[in-house]
Amino acid sequence: MHVTGLQIPIAITKSLQILEGKVSENRFKLAQGAIQRLFSNTLSRADDGSIFVITGDIPAMWLRDSTWQVRPLLASAQDEEVAQLIADVSKRQVEYVLTDPYANAFNPKPDGSCWHKDFPDQSPWVFERKFELDSLAAVLDLAIRLYLESGFTNHFTERFNKAVEVILDLLQREQNHDPSTYRFKREDVRDFDFLSYDGYGAPVAYTGMVWSGFRPSDDACKFGYLIPANAHMAQVLAQLAELPDDVFSDQASKERALKISEEIKYGIEKFGVVDFAGKPIFVYECDGLGNYLLQDDANIPSLLSLPYLGVCGESDPVYLATRNFVLSDQNPYFYRGQVLTGLGSQHTPENQIWPLGIAMQGITSTSAAEVETCLQYLENSHAGTNQMHESVGKDDPKIFTRAWFSWADMTFYHLLLKSVNLI
Repeated sequence: MHVTGLQIPIAITKSLQILEGKVSENRFKLAQGAIQRLFSNTLSRADDGSIFVITGDIPAMWLRDSTWQVRPLLASAQDEEVAQLIADVSKRQVEYVLTDPYANAFNPKPDGSCWHKDFPDQSPWVFERKFELDSLAAVLDLAIRLYLESGFTNHFTERFNKAVEVILDLLQREQNHDPSTYRFKREDVRDFDFLSYDGYGAPVAYTGMVWSGFRPSDDACKFGYLIPANAHMAQVLAQLAELPDDVFSDQASKERALKISEEIKYGIEKFGVVDFAGKPIFVYECDGLGNYLLQDDANIPSLLSLPYLGVCGESDPVYLATRNFVLSDQNPYFYRGQVLTGLGSQHTPENQIWPLGIAMQGITSTSAAEVETCLQYLENSHAGTNQMHESVGKDDPKIFTRAWFSWADMTFYHLLLKSVNLI
C-alpha cells in the first residue's frame, strides 16, 4: 500500500480555477484545502490499483464516508482520469464487501488494526464490524452514479457482480431478521456503542424493510428499521435493476434487486410515515410493532438528505413536511446557538452541531438565501483551522470533536460547487 497521496487530476485543478473566480477568497481557501487534503492525505493506491480512502484523522476506510468523500468529484467525471479514479475507489469498496459485508470500516492492509475486536473471527482487514445498512447502499450508489453521470463502465467487473450477489443475499436475510445471526456487544462503553437486548437489538416484525444494527453515526439503532438507509437502498436497487444489459447483465440479480426495492418501499409507506401536526412525515426508525422514533441525525443518510440520495425531489410534500420538523426545535438533535444553528447527533455532546449537517441543509435547499446562510455558518465553524470538524459548539467553534473530518470537508465542497451552479 502506497502511503503517499495522489496527484490532483488536471480536470479537478481546472474546476478549482473556475470556482476561484466565482466565490470569496475565504471560501475558495476552504475548498482548495479540502481538495488538497483529499489527494495528499486521504487517498492512497493499493497494490491491485484500487484506491483506499481514509475518513480523516482516523486511518481507516468507511464504505459510507468514502462514497460521499469522492461524490463531488463526479462533477468532473466526464474526464476519464477522474472517472477512473472514482472507479478505483469503487473497486476497493467491492473488495471490502466481499471480505465482510457486515463490516462498516476497513484497514489498508490485513494487519488486524481495529477500533475494537468485537468478534473472535473478525477479519484482519476489518477495522470495525458494525452492520450498517447504509454502508452497502453507499457502495452500490457510487458504482451506479459514476456510470449514470459519466457513462464509465470498467468498474462493472465480475467482482462487482459477485458483490451484488453477496449484498442481495444479505438484504433478503435481514428482511427476515433472525437475531441469532448477528450479535454485537461491547463492555464499558456508551450504551449506544452496542446493541440492546444483550447485543441482539430490539425485537422487530417483518415489514419488507431491511434490519440494520447501526446508524451512519456508528451508533446503535433503537428500532431496527432505519428509514433513511432503507429509502436509499430501495433507490439504488431500483437503479441497479434498470442498468442496460451491456453494463450489468445479471438478470436474476436485477429481478431480485427490483423485488427487494419494491418490498422496502412498501414497508416505508406502511410503517415509516406517520401523521405529525396534520401532515405525513417520515420517521427516523421503526420496528414494525408500532414503535417509531421522531428525530433526525446529521449523519448521511438522514431524512434531511433524501433528495441528495435521489430518493425524492426537493419539493416532495412529505419530504418538505419532514424537513420542517427536522429543522425545528421539535427534533431533539436540532440546536440553535449564537454562532451556529443546525443538526447535531447522539454521537457527540449535546449542543454540538455538525458541519456535515449544515452542508446537507444547504445542498437540499431550494432557497438561495438558505444556501448562503449555511455557507456562512460553515465559514464560522472551523475556528481558524481552515478545515471541517465532526461537531462544533453552537456558541463556541473552538470547542470541537475531530480535528479533521474529510467527509465534512468534501460535503462543504459539494455545497460550494452547488452554490455557483458547478454541480
